[in-house]
Amino acid sequence: MKLIKMTMVVLTIIIIFEFLIVANSQSQLKVGFYNQVCPNAESVVTNIVRDAAKSDHRIPPGLLRLHFHDCFVEGCDGSILIDNGNTSEKGAFGHQGLIGFDIIEDAKAKLESLCPGVVSCADIVTMAARDAVAFSHGPVYQVETGRKDGLVSNINLANRMPGVRDSIQLLKQKFIEKGLNAKDLVILSAAHTIGSTACFFMEERLYNFASRGGPDPSINPRLLPELTSTCPKNGDVGVRLPMDHGSEDTFDIQILKNIRSGFAVLQSDATLMDDVTTRGIVDSYFGVLAPLTGPSFEADFVTSMVRMGRIGVKTGSNGNIRRLCKSFN
Repeated sequence: MKLIKMTMVVLTIIIIFEFLIVANSQSQLKVGFYNQVCPNAESVVTNIVRDAAKSDHRIPPGLLRLHFHDCFVEGCDGSILIDNGNTSEKGAFGHQGLIGFDIIEDAKAKLESLCPGVVSCADIVTMAARDAVAFSHGPVYQVETGRKDGLVSNINLANRMPGVRDSIQLLKQKFIEKGLNAKDLVILSAAHTIGSTACFFMEERLYNFASRGGPDPSINPRLLPELTSTCPKNGDVGVRLPMDHGSEDTFDIQILKNIRSGFAVLQSDATLMDDVTTRGIVDSYFGVLAPLTGPSFEADFVTSMVRMGRIGVKTGSNGNIRRLCKSFN
């Protein structure tokens, strides 16, 4: 009995300690952190992202994905940017196809010329993702800044990234581990409203779903021929297709409409309808009174993005300000 009580006390202390660490790290973040020390920091990032997006429509979804993948490993600390050979976090299986690294480096170089050693790469990734949403006709919003760059980047730490083949139960668990909830899972999955995926990630869903040698039965029969035509069996796995059917380049709620109607392209998006909680969240945006009294998809997206941006924030001696985003100081 004494052992049980002692164990409970220890667990309580650990939980309180972790809460205090999280609360302290979040308290370092604020909107306008660079207003006094580097007044043009945010506009520099915005201008560079704008120019890049004009020349390549893949850049906005690429930068949004980069932010997500950074935050879900060691926290939002720029560890995804490090290039230190085969051990780099960016080389993990779940990070395949990431782009936008050069955009972050361009912004960093400009900021170093203006405000040396002030703006972190982690914050540049966060600001760039915000701008990517805005330049895709999504909500314009402010982000908290004040992060430091992480001191670790290891491929072995990326084994808990949410994956396209994960069950809804596993996806929920991975989000809980990062302090996020089922609504964040739905909303952040809806970031797939812009961008494309590769046929590589579609093979199992189309031709061997659940090891049964056929397609995922949840795929709408009208969508299936289109998917198999774009991604034929034993075809080129590098061919890309929009993640949001019919609305690849525009940030909108169409992604959730597609998920509800069996037009989800990714298996991880489709599985949101397999759980009563996540299905209810998706449905909440389409009720009869939703336009009047229902939740706002854009407002909820902003909330979830800000919440994600607080994951694993590095402060004090736990981080520093890199001179180059791709290498440690």
